[in-house]
Amino acid sequence: MACLIVPAAEAIIATIAAKIIKKKENTKVSTDMEINEEFGKTQKIPFSRKLKWLTNLLWGGSVLLAFEHIWHGEIVPWFPFLTAAETPESTVEMLREMASTGVSMALLVTAVWGIMLLAVHFWEKKENSKSELVDNKKQATA
Repeated sequence: MACLIVPAAEAIIATIAAKIIKKKENTKVSTDMEINEEFGKTQKIPFSRKLKWLTNLLWGGSVLLAFEHIWHGEIVPWFPFLTAAETPESTVEMLREMASTGVSMALLVTAVWGIMLLAVHFWEKKENSKSELVDNKKQATA
């Protein structure tokens, strides 16, 4: 019914946060992982870009859910827009669904994003250690 509202609300908040964080970051971001040819070290992916991944996941899921709810006639182009909000009884059911299903979906998407961040952290660490080994070998031969 209205479970898509919770991930959409999280997407709105994450989008605003990503824009604020991006303004505060003063790093040049041209690619996700850029190798600095001059120093031979890899740069870390800025947090604003990582937060953008979360917003993309949340917006994509919300749009798909909205399409599905429109398809099933649960979202209509006239007030109150949600068929579940027409009567007080169905509104209570809708709020329960938002509290259970909507929150569960938002938490699951955020958990998947957290796993992505963990994987990227280990990947960045591995790439940094590789570049340090190359630097050490260059210094040893020089």
